[in-house]
Amino acid sequence: MKNRSKKAFSLIELMIVIVILGLLAAMVMPSLTGKGEEAKRNLVCVQMKSIYSGALDMFKINNSVYPSTEEGLEALIKNPDEEKYANYSKSGYFKDGKMPKDSWGNSFIYLNDEGKVELISLGADKKEGGKDEAADIKMSECK
Repeated sequence: MKNRSKKAFSLIELMIVIVILGLLAAMVMPSLTGKGEEAKRNLVCVQMKSIYSGALDMFKINNSVYPSTEEGLEALIKNPDEEKYANYSKSGYFKDGKMPKDSWGNSFIYLNDEGKVELISLGADKKEGGKDEAADIKMSECK
């Protein structure tokens, strides 16, 4: 009879590898968790700045004022007052004629306080206020 020795990992070697993989996962996972929400919040800031520096600025260039709070961002899709906004763009101010939504599918809140414009997203909780990841996002507070 020939003596064949099987080459395989022992139970100890397998346990060591599993422990090492567990330690690596424990170090990497905390840095990855929360990055999705952070990315969504950053995207919202980019969207708000784009609305402000694109559609709202073009509206103001054409009409000399920003839409009122009551008219809201809907004024960028359809002319709210043809007499007041005689130079309104025939195609509106959004390329596809649709109102953009934030990362959580909510409409942006638009405020115009005597020409000082603010855009707000209610954030992940879709409610006013909130803390941390659920906090409201204001354009004026974006970096």
